[in-house]
Amino acid sequence: MFNKKMLEIGYSQSTIRDLYTYALQRKAEIGEDKVFDFSIGNPSIPAPSIVNETLVKILTEEDSVKIHGYTVSAGEKNVRDSIASYLNKTYETKLDGRYIFLTCGAAASLAIVIKALITPYEEMIVFAPHFPEYRTYVEAMGGVLVPVLPDQDFLPDFIDLEKKITHKTKIVLYNSPNNPTGSFYNEDIIKKLVDILSKKEKEYDHPIYLVSDEPYRELLYKEEKYPFITNYYDNSLVCYSFSKCLSLPGERIGYIVVNPKCEDVNDIYALICGAASMLGYICAPALFQHLIPYVLGYTSNLDEYKKNQELLYRSLKEIGYEVVKPTGAFYLFVKALDEDAEKFSETAKKFELLLVPSDPFDYKGYVRIAYCVSYQQIVNSLPAFKKLYNYYK
Repeated sequence: MFNKKMLEIGYSQSTIRDLYTYALQRKAEIGEDKVFDFSIGNPSIPAPSIVNETLVKILTEEDSVKIHGYTVSAGEKNVRDSIASYLNKTYETKLDGRYIFLTCGAAASLAIVIKALITPYEEMIVFAPHFPEYRTYVEAMGGVLVPVLPDQDFLPDFIDLEKKITHKTKIVLYNSPNNPTGSFYNEDIIKKLVDILSKKEKEYDHPIYLVSDEPYRELLYKEEKYPFITNYYDNSLVCYSFSKCLSLPGERIGYIVVNPKCEDVNDIYALICGAASMLGYICAPALFQHLIPYVLGYTSNLDEYKKNQELLYRSLKEIGYEVVKPTGAFYLFVKALDEDAEKFSETAKKFELLLVPSDPFDYKGYVRIAYCVSYQQIVNSLPAFKKLYNYYK
């Protein structure tokens, strides 16, 4: 007998990765410059030079047995300590390397945290539109995903949030800057969120864990303080990846932070370790563990994304599209010209535009455009966006 839930997940293909696969096939057929692939958040900017320089130094000057060998399950102590030190200095936190767990990227971080905290029938609240894989991680653990509606600015609707929190709520998870809208949760929003959860913890007399999913933490387009959640809420955890800021998505390296102020923090960290072991997510890639202490605080040239965003946002608005103005990340959320976003996405293929429909993000009527592509691709795609608009008008 097969596990029916795993079978269902295995056969249900990711819309984003389906489009990405289609793009590769189409480029092979008609030429790479004729296909406008905006499907996947794959950074288009090279990693900063310090990454390759440091990797060469590690590979040529350090003990090859050590750098390619097993690490301890949670990751090397000096690496975890260096992350804690960097975060404490940058965000004025009071973190401890003992409560940091190195992972194979943000996906592993999220899967581990959800496996550690969610038991069957418990609920995890997320803010729509949200990354589709959240549902997979929760339902695979027997939990229930509860989406909260956005307001008119695609920020949390706090009235809906208060309605959705019940005695079954175990986790509230947010992603800022957000995939797919680019919305940013500033300090005022975080304080409102924390105020609601603090009251609900008292009402239901059990911890409600606030989890921040922040692979786009450095991708902000205005000078604004990033409200690091451990400074605001005790029962909090952070999931992070170096994929976006350092342009290293294929290397799968990230971490989980457990707030030292968490109730029963040693048990929570033990749960993280246990979930990682059960899922097989121990010993994150050793070479990139060794790299981390040298690159903390560095980023790729993120100004390139701002340049892409300004061109694409302005051009689509001029054509006539309704576009959500992003504050961070590298996505535009654009209102579809058809009530059925999936149908609109299919129609866009006629013009070699690959746009992700919003349905998998638990929100209808929009498409996501990942503008982490070359500037020239955006320039070349604008006539196709115009043709698509005229097709409907």
